[in-house]
Amino acid sequence: MAGTDVARIEAASDKFRQDYENTKTQIAKAVVGHEEIIDGVLICLFAGGHALLEGVPGLGKTLLIRSLSEALHLNFSRIQFTPDLMPADVTGTTIVIETEGGRQFQFRKGPIFAQIVLADEINRATPKTQSALLEAMQEQSVTVGGETHKLDRPFFVMATQNPIEQEGTYPLPEAQLDRFFFKLEVGYSNREDLSEILNRTTTGAQPNVEPVIDGPTILEQQQLVRQVVIAPHVQDYAVRLVLATHPGGEIATPMVNQFLRFGASPRAAQAMVLAGKVKALLDGRGNVSVDDVRSVVLPAMRHRCLLNFEGEAEGKDTDEILQNIVETLPTEAAMTAA
Repeated sequence: MAGTDVARIEAASDKFRQDYENTKTQIAKAVVGHEEIIDGVLICLFAGGHALLEGVPGLGKTLLIRSLSEALHLNFSRIQFTPDLMPADVTGTTIVIETEGGRQFQFRKGPIFAQIVLADEINRATPKTQSALLEAMQEQSVTVGGETHKLDRPFFVMATQNPIEQEGTYPLPEAQLDRFFFKLEVGYSNREDLSEILNRTTTGAQPNVEPVIDGPTILEQQQLVRQVVIAPHVQDYAVRLVLATHPGGEIATPMVNQFLRFGASPRAAQAMVLAGKVKALLDGRGNVSVDDVRSVVLPAMRHRCLLNFEGEAEGKDTDEILQNIVETLPTEAAMTAA
């Protein structure tokens, strides 16, 4: 039965790969380089998760997200997070309107009621306003005045934040960071990409990004992703990767015990497995490999591990600690020992 499922999924992977590549091609019309970041955002989209993009200003984070929205037949909304932004400015509010029969309450939807939401510079808003996204990201619904309003699916939040300007910012609480499927670090463009950026932006040329995929298709592909088979030993590898980040745990590495205060949550394992399934489909396979899981460890766990005082004092990076886990953790553990 499992073999039949794998064959069916592999047959459906061609359409999945075509949808993925068509969307990526449209984004590339506007965004130069950053192929790894584009892949990360698309993996989040097809896995049904949310993406957090971190990088200094001017690297194309907002352009990438806007280009993705143009490549999809979905409603798009942008929220510019500022210190004076209130939760009602995100979720909406109940107002009183005059009617022929008298006054009545009416809910006025906020910008969160879209299918793609760009939360720009999310760390500039207060924690109270940031928390307005929590229910929407986790439950895909918004509760205002005791009434719950469902959001349209697919629902995809992409947030940006600047790691340098920390004055007047509010670091995202761990509970909210954990809701992001991936944290993607956007770096500088290289010489060739920077030259191409100038060619595109200083000559009057306008990129023509066309919509190539709609909401029902995305939902269908998200369902296909979840049907990809994962063998017990591969799933156990994802589990052990998460357990290895827990200080004091049985399989924690020396670096983890020395530099981490808290390790990754179960959502990290979910993210690695689902992202691995997307990777498998892109490779035309109906089952997840260990390499699929290994390739997504950093974006899935870098924001879910917290450094302790010693780690911060020595300037350690969670990526360095996670990379050490990947390099030292055996891919084939003795299942009988569990």
